[in-house]
Amino acid sequence: MNVGISGIGTYLPEKVLHNTDLELTLETTDEWIQSRTGIRERHIAADDEFTSHLAIRAVENLVAKHGAAILEGVDLVIVATATPDAYFPSTAALVQTHFGLKAAAFDIMVACAGWVYALNVARAQIIAGTSQKVLVIGAETFSKIVNWYDRNTAVLFGDGAGAAILEAVPNGFGFAGFYWGADGSGAKYLHAGALGKRLPTGEPLEPFVVQNGREVFKFATRVMPEAILGAVKNAGWELEEVTRIVPHQANARIIEAASERLKLDPNKFIVSIERHANNSAATIPLALEHGINQGLITQGDKVVLVGFGGGLAWSAAALTWAY
Repeated sequence: MNVGISGIGTYLPEKVLHNTDLELTLETTDEWIQSRTGIRERHIAADDEFTSHLAIRAVENLVAKHGAAILEGVDLVIVATATPDAYFPSTAALVQTHFGLKAAAFDIMVACAGWVYALNVARAQIIAGTSQKVLVIGAETFSKIVNWYDRNTAVLFGDGAGAAILEAVPNGFGFAGFYWGADGSGAKYLHAGALGKRLPTGEPLEPFVVQNGREVFKFATRVMPEAILGAVKNAGWELEEVTRIVPHQANARIIEAASERLKLDPNKFIVSIERHANNSAATIPLALEHGINQGLITQGDKVVLVGFGGGLAWSAAALTWAY
């Protein structure tokens, strides 16, 4: 059975926060932020707007573009998020009940690698026959867990959501290979606390995003090429066959470094970080739709999706685009 993506929708909150706005509260400049990250602006959820709201709006956009029939037969909802509305119920359950779906529902918390993790799980469920059609969402409101007085993290993150349908697709299309992994020893470099006071290794957990930029950059520039090559190998492809790569939008410099390390044309990489910033689990579906809207991804293209980040964790998927 071939499993692929048959539709995608996205949502970005109305409020846009420009780098020049951050100049008013942080010791930074628009030029400094753009030169080091590639980010110009980010979308920020309203005070009464949470991850489930963004996820629901992304699904509504999916329906608006593909028709109400796109949700018919959905029997599993997975939401990848590091910023759930609640510990329980799951954000996926809130989406499921909003649309009246007769479906199982659960969340996956792997931060920036989460959406591709969720795609892998969804595909496995369909192949196993446990599900027939899965709604896979990446949604985040990182603005609610960022310390807005910390220049190291406040400039990096934004809010948003993306939703996709996974189901059986014709021969020659769909997912061909996955690659994923995790390394909890790197938790001290990128984390956000919850109930715990300290990591098992003794480092304190803070109730907001903590990042060691230097260590995360070293990790990302190493693991992103590794994950891309792993997914391509597991798909039985050659790297030269890949049409487009849709990376997690953490930092434009990381994407450039991966391009150089893999000796690939940088134009093969879909980049939307200038307008979206880092949306954690939502960045890849947002960048993916950006590529589709720009005509950069079309039916039959060989595409690699690659995520990496908090935890530390990484994931990549190789697929032939189905529509």
